[in-house]
Amino acid sequence: MKLLLSVLTVLWLAGLTGCSKQIASPQAVSPAQITPGAAQLAAYLPRLKGKRVGLLVNQTSLVDDQHLVDVLLANQVNIVSIFAPEHGFRGDHDAGANVSSGVDSKTGLPLLSLYGASKAPSAEQMQALDLVIFDIQDVGVRYYTYISSMHYLMQAAAEHNVAMLVLDRPNPNGRYLDGPVLDLAFQSFVGMHPIPLLHGMTVGELAQMIKGERWINQAAELDLTVIPVANYQRDMSYSLPVPPSPNLPNDQAIALYPSLGFFEATPLSVGRGTPFPFQVLGYDKFSLADFSFTPVATPGAALNPPLKDTPSKGQDLRQIKAGGLDLSYLINWQQLFAEHNATFFTSPEFMDKLAGSATLRQQIEQGLTEQQIRASWQSALQAFAAQRQPYLIYN
Repeated sequence: MKLLLSVLTVLWLAGLTGCSKQIASPQAVSPAQITPGAAQLAAYLPRLKGKRVGLLVNQTSLVDDQHLVDVLLANQVNIVSIFAPEHGFRGDHDAGANVSSGVDSKTGLPLLSLYGASKAPSAEQMQALDLVIFDIQDVGVRYYTYISSMHYLMQAAAEHNVAMLVLDRPNPNGRYLDGPVLDLAFQSFVGMHPIPLLHGMTVGELAQMIKGERWINQAAELDLTVIPVANYQRDMSYSLPVPPSPNLPNDQAIALYPSLGFFEATPLSVGRGTPFPFQVLGYDKFSLADFSFTPVATPGAALNPPLKDTPSKGQDLRQIKAGGLDLSYLINWQQLFAEHNATFFTSPEFMDKLAGSATLRQQIEQGLTEQQIRASWQSALQAFAAQRQPYLIYN
């Protein structure tokens, strides 16, 4: 009887969204009781029985203090391969560094890179599988590339008739819906979907939207199941138990990342190569403030960081109250560069990819205020809020 009720629940929710199956999560109680999808073994282990399974996972794919791979192997799941995203399976590669395929030294399983010569699984790799699992902690910012890897895995699964299971995790920036919506003319690996910079969705919700909006080839063919987070609401505070990547080491960096990520298209340092990446802003020639730091080569995080070995001065943001998208950093530093007749956006094409169009860069260069810039994307945000509604799982 319990099995029948579970099946009926899944079918009802699939009909409600019109895009995929879900397993219902209970009403949220408190952040302390948040249970990621991966920890709900009873909800998905039966689906893995007798299946050839591939996993797109990294160091964040934990069930309590054990890695999901170890948990599944202990439950006799037939893991055929592990796909590795940016930063690698162990999360120890620099941002943008190629991830090589190989063999996992602990388990002996094949490691197949999705951040090297190819961003998508090959036909041969997919033909060896019956089901793929995505279980990676995201931070809810469009240009964070784990959701791009999820996109390509979803597309490969649809094209090769492989079922896909998304084990959902909270979005630490989930309370925010903000920023420009991506123009598909600027689509790239740091922005693949017409969504805002801060989309306010979990990876499970976003997977449902990617399928439902047909943002992948053969979307209707994809057998997608999401295991939701239990006891979770998107406005809850959630402290990540493991850094999601080498340069987002703590909650403050994750909260500042939506605002500071744009500085990767400028000459400034965001603290890569220091103990506080994405928590400072600095430059070597002139500055808005007097906090001093010197980026250095840091294996596994930043071998060649901007302004390496160069004493820099700037803003220490480690103790400020951060959250959402704050354009004042970009506006104030751009004005300072203009006063010195210096080029602020030294990589304008990359800035436009991060922003999802050329508009934000042009608005800042033209001297628009933050209020004026925000007003320009409100109608698109409202349209997106309505568009995403059928795919939401959490209040």
